[in-house]
Amino acid sequence: MIFAAIADVHGNHLALEAVLEDIRRQGISEIVNLGDSFSGPLNAGATADLLLPLGAVSVRGNHDRALIDRSFEEMGDWEQPVFPQLTTDHLDWIRALPFSEVYRDEAYLCHATPQDDNTYWMETLSPDGIFHLKPLDEIEGLANGIEQPLILCGHSHIARAVQLSGGRLIVNPGSVGCPGFDYDQPFYHKAQQGTPFAAYAVLEKTGRGWQPTFRQVRYDNEAAAEMAAAHGMADWVSALSGGWIA
Repeated sequence: MIFAAIADVHGNHLALEAVLEDIRRQGISEIVNLGDSFSGPLNAGATADLLLPLGAVSVRGNHDRALIDRSFEEMGDWEQPVFPQLTTDHLDWIRALPFSEVYRDEAYLCHATPQDDNTYWMETLSPDGIFHLKPLDEIEGLANGIEQPLILCGHSHIARAVQLSGGRLIVNPGSVGCPGFDYDQPFYHKAQQGTPFAAYAVLEKTGRGWQPTFRQVRYDNEAAAEMAAAHGMADWVSALSGGWIA
């Protein structure tokens, strides 16, 4: 059994195109999507037109929720640029997304944690705004009640795998379309991939358990950065250009 996991596309259809081509080149036909597919200063409509026909098992992210649970005036600066690009069919697809899902009885899927779509599962923040790996007991505590041997999440945009003491494996595939961001809650912090590439993961079930392979794919990231610049989003321009927040 082998499949690909994507997360945090954030409207970057150019990155998604490159990732889908990389997946096809490996002969992989099954894909799961861990949410936050559209929000950001890029091209949500083109992303939806690529994503929805895949029929991928998908869950809802916090930024997906922000496109459907509030008025346009209450939306943030990641939602307002792209909401007008989404059709009624696109929005209905978002509304139908589950909070979590189980894929082929083997993998538990959620965007952030099983309790909340806006909490980092494997990372914690130091007061200087740097991401660190959480203690194992804290990571395991969030996995209470999940029996599947493979657990997949996104949200932090940081590709990472953690094996729990009982043998279960948690994997974050990284972000397809947003290799860095900054945010002021609970205090100012940055997530930075260090490269501008599109990230995803391949998961393969072997005789020794689930094997994650993290992949980064080159694409026309400068064209994506130009789209962000047209919306005046300097942090996005920096992340898409080089993988860092200036």
